[in-house]
Amino acid sequence: MDILHLVDRLEELFNESRSVPFTHSVIVDEDRMLDIIDQMRVSIPEEIKKAQQLLAQRDRILAQSQEEVNRTLQLAREKSDQLVERDGIVQAAHARSEQIIAQGRAEADKQKRDADEYVLETLEHLQDEMERVLSQVRNGVRALQSEHLVVSEPQQVETEEQ
Repeated sequence: MDILHLVDRLEELFNESRSVPFTHSVIVDEDRMLDIIDQMRVSIPEEIKKAQQLLAQRDRILAQSQEEVNRTLQLAREKSDQLVERDGIVQAAHARSEQIIAQGRAEADKQKRDADEYVLETLEHLQDEMERVLSQVRNGVRALQSEHLVVSEPQQVETEEQ
């Protein structure tokens, strides 16, 4: 039985009791009062047990909550470590990609210089060859022109004599 209910019954018993004239005393039904007191004696340990159970339950809930908080914090730390690690991997990958890009650009520049040198050498060789051929052509033209002059001069001389 609830202790508060028993206290209410005790108060009710007191209110129903007759007062002794000219005093602050009352006449109480002894059997009813002892019955309520006995019930209180039985009820109080039950109430204390319930309170202790509630306290134990509260402590258990607090412990579970603390475990959950610790587990959540641990998971958050692990996730944070993973993100930091992944961020490190991403940064390393970016650095590596920048290195590869720089290396590719350097290689492309070198290949362009090599190609330019090859083209320049080839063009210079072609120029030399063409100058040699042009020189031969000019010599051939001069030779033909001088033969042509030699052949045409005697005819002019003969025609002038006539």
